[in-house]
Amino acid sequence: MDTADSPTKSQSGEDENYILLCQAHEQFNNAEFDRCLEVLQELETRGESSGPVLRHNRAVVNYHKGGCTQHSALLKELEELTVDADVPGETSSGLTLKHGAAAATVARYNRAVIYYHRHMYATALEKLAPLVARLEALEKAMAALVATLQLQLLLATNQLNRAEAFLDYLQYKLNLVASAPSSSPPTEETSPGSTSPPSTVAASPAGASAGTGASGSSAVEGSSSVLGGSLQLLQLLTLVLNRKPVVIPEDGTPEYAALKAQQYYIMKDFQMAAKQLMRINNECTQAGTVTRQLSTCIANNMGVIHLRVRHYAIAAKFFQNALNFDQKLAQNLRQSTLQTMSSARSCEILYNLGVAMLHLRRPKEAFQCFLVPVKQFHSNPRLWLRMAEACIMEHETKLVEEERNSQAGTAAGSSSKPYDPQSAGVPEPTLEFAALCLRSALTLTLHYKASFHITADSAEDGEAPEPKDPTQESWRQPQDNNFCNPSKPVSLESLENMLAAIYAAHSFVSLRLGDHVTALEMSDQLLACERLSDAHKLLGHMYAGEALMLMDKAPEARFHLDPAFVSTLNAFDLETRDWQLKSLDAAQNVVRYNLAVAMALQNDLPQAKSLLASLTHSLVSGKAMALRRFIDLKMGPIPGTGVAPN
Repeated sequence: MDTADSPTKSQSGEDENYILLCQAHEQFNNAEFDRCLEVLQELETRGESSGPVLRHNRAVVNYHKGGCTQHSALLKELEELTVDADVPGETSSGLTLKHGAAAATVARYNRAVIYYHRHMYATALEKLAPLVARLEALEKAMAALVATLQLQLLLATNQLNRAEAFLDYLQYKLNLVASAPSSSPPTEETSPGSTSPPSTVAASPAGASAGTGASGSSAVEGSSSVLGGSLQLLQLLTLVLNRKPVVIPEDGTPEYAALKAQQYYIMKDFQMAAKQLMRINNECTQAGTVTRQLSTCIANNMGVIHLRVRHYAIAAKFFQNALNFDQKLAQNLRQSTLQTMSSARSCEILYNLGVAMLHLRRPKEAFQCFLVPVKQFHSNPRLWLRMAEACIMEHETKLVEEERNSQAGTAAGSSSKPYDPQSAGVPEPTLEFAALCLRSALTLTLHYKASFHITADSAEDGEAPEPKDPTQESWRQPQDNNFCNPSKPVSLESLENMLAAIYAAHSFVSLRLGDHVTALEMSDQLLACERLSDAHKLLGHMYAGEALMLMDKAPEARFHLDPAFVSTLNAFDLETRDWQLKSLDAAQNVVRYNLAVAMALQNDLPQAKSLLASLTHSLVSGKAMALRRFIDLKMGPIPGTGVAPN
């Protein structure tokens, strides 16, 4: 009905109507929907003036009568109720909510709730904005509902700074939440997990939703029957995600226990985070309260923890279990309740599984995993980069197989056939599609870098933030660099690292596809990046040198292939990466081999041959021997002896 509380009469002369409304409310709570509709119809025939209220209540009752699956019909009715309503000018007349909110206000709120459960967070924020703008004018019960939903939407869209500012506004201006107990601050932020999703007014309480984020941990959630409890849980979650000092109370519920696991993860105490999740699973199993939503969330979060500590095979297994739970939960979303629809998180889980598959060097499986989330998170440049990495890895795997088969004399004629350039737009793990992915990633990253918000983070220097005036205007001012959803907001350092990785991958793919001009352009952009790692600096020079040699510019290529710069690189940066150049010696050998190639192209054969004699690393020894034989043949026999040089 209009509110979760019992209605009260607004005028002394409406005793009979008030009694009927109380009966309708009681019958609704008892799930006697047919009788409730009859009472509402009787109220309408009595000429009750609050037509919009009765119409709204009838729509909600019909929705519950239909098993809470006819979301479109309810949404259409709610939109009709609010289409002509101007919230600032609403007045409460006739049979309204107990605390005075008008029917259109509740209809607007319920619309936002439906969009929230459908994962249409931007639309939900837009629909809720008129109510948030007049939050101070709403009655406290309605204001708390709106504030709870707004805070959840800010967290769901990874607007962590704005969520914290909005929380201060609720605490100091509206007095809707109390101060949270403080402790020593955590040290790292990660993906949030939503608390209990909001329910439509007069609807049954919403259940748990598994909020999973790629490359981050998400808390286990559950329903909360007390509005204040929901706000308190959201308050703690907001503070934890913003790395603020806070104490998580132990009240025996999985919601707070999961938030404690979230805090352990942020503090990099991965063992305690895993133990906390297993504790939740064991306690709920013993109590018989385990649900598929809970199993999905625990399995995903365990996978995230193992992914963080580089246990990639174990992480992939957990993600696969989470995906199985989630698919059983959301077998038919069109006929599902809002609770089930909100709990479906296959996109985020597949994102996590794809990352694990990349680490396991299973690029084809990783690519298939990324195809699903890219449809929803198509503005995430990091996801496009991951898809390109899967394409590159698959291409290199095929080259190794072809080389192995060629050496064995079993290579098929079609295995060496180049990719058809007409299939570049087809989502297949090819280099052509990798080029498209990298162009998308580069365009998005440059756009986000141009609008990147740099804010002073007091948590970095350990100083307490200055007190602010919590007003409607002030909480809207903080900005978040949340353009990599479902991952958490990106720091400037992470953005620059991602841009460098995109340039390096783009240069490599262009070299493989024969686009030497683009390869040189991307390598030059890579070398011009700020805060460039030594590994990317090495790749930039090597790709630039190779592109110049292929463009018959060997003298310019020799500038990039000077072995002297390799000795200035940090060996640790090379040793800790998942690639073949695990030492400075390996890097020196590769650069010197490429320099020898450039010398050979310039007919500086004696110097090239002398340089090849110093190459002993297994990465280049075979190629160096072949090049040396080529140089010997080109130099011919030593004059006067008829003997080829050795």
